[in-house]
Amino acid sequence: MRIAAGFLGIGLALGLGLTPGAAQAPQPPHAWIFGSWTGGYFPATETRGADCAGQPSVIFTRDVVMRSSPLDIPYRQRLIETASAEPNGLTIRLAPLAPPGSRSLPPGIGFGCDGDPNLLRIERRGPDEIVFPNCAEFPAPLKRCTN
Repeated sequence: MRIAAGFLGIGLALGLGLTPGAAQAPQPPHAWIFGSWTGGYFPATETRGADCAGQPSVIFTRDVVMRSSPLDIPYRQRLIETASAEPNGLTIRLAPLAPPGSRSLPPGIGFGCDGDPNLLRIERRGPDEIVFPNCAEFPAPLKRCTN
């Protein structure tokens, strides 16, 4: 009886695409933010389909944050050095682009936030809405692009 139940469990796991003994890989603390977000400069209006996905304001991946600019075509890309969970969001430290204390940072490389251009604080307002507190270049909330 135990052997039959064991084979049934293995068969069910294989049928669902699971490997016996395989564990789910741990996710980074910022996994919930992966994807495309619209708004930030202006209030987000269209969050569904190609209109949103074709021109998002910010894109988060495991290793990179890309941001658009209303006056520039290419996305500005920053590498994520660390991400730490906060009670209501995240703090992301971006890899420095210039030596500490250097005054020669490329224009618009940060997010217009108070303080360190290599630090991005994100406040989670809901499952699909975030804000960048004290960031002059992103005064409006951002909303997740969905299908």
